[in-house]
Amino acid sequence: MSSGWLTRALEESRARGYLGPGPIQGQVGHSAAFAEAWEAAYGDPPSRFLDLGSGGGLPGLYLLDRWRGRTEAVLLDAMSKRTEFLEETLGFPEAPSGATVVTQRAEEAAWRADLSGVFDLVTARSFGPPAAVAECACRFLRLGGVLLVSDPPDAAKAELRWDDDGLALLGLESRGVGAGSAAIRLIVKLAGTPDRYPRRNGVPRKKPLF
Repeated sequence: MSSGWLTRALEESRARGYLGPGPIQGQVGHSAAFAEAWEAAYGDPPSRFLDLGSGGGLPGLYLLDRWRGRTEAVLLDAMSKRTEFLEETLGFPEAPSGATVVTQRAEEAAWRADLSGVFDLVTARSFGPPAAVAECACRFLRLGGVLLVSDPPDAAKAELRWDDDGLALLGLESRGVGAGSAAIRLIVKLAGTPDRYPRRNGVPRKKPLF
């Protein structure tokens, strides 16, 4: 069950067209699967997490609410109207503390000294195709950090989305789908990010590594 603050935030997000038309509780349930996958593997909440393409609020706002007082979050989106919405919701009564909103492309933000290599967890619900998600996320993660990505419910199709050699180029390794109520891929950073990744704006999508 989501809090009153979160329900208000997500209703506003849907009214502005940032979330799909489905029932909010169903979308909250999908976001809960990110938390379930992390908690099943690691127990306590991450110290810091970053939500890629966070403009609609999920799963970032849900995780911030679920782990309130026990985590810090960076909500990253390239569209200023969406980050303005996130800033607005964080000013609602009963909003959790500990969140920073960043308006910037992921390919650029990943090189910032305050964001590079410092996150236990990066989440991506609908950020883009697998190769682009992996490339844009890898530099944000500390060694041992985890990328959680929403996968299709069809396990066979989901597995085909990920290439072990392509992930290895980024220092990443897939550990399969985590425990939870929806298919959430768990990818661990095992090695440092090569100096060339992520590439410049738009290249991870236009010229995917896999």
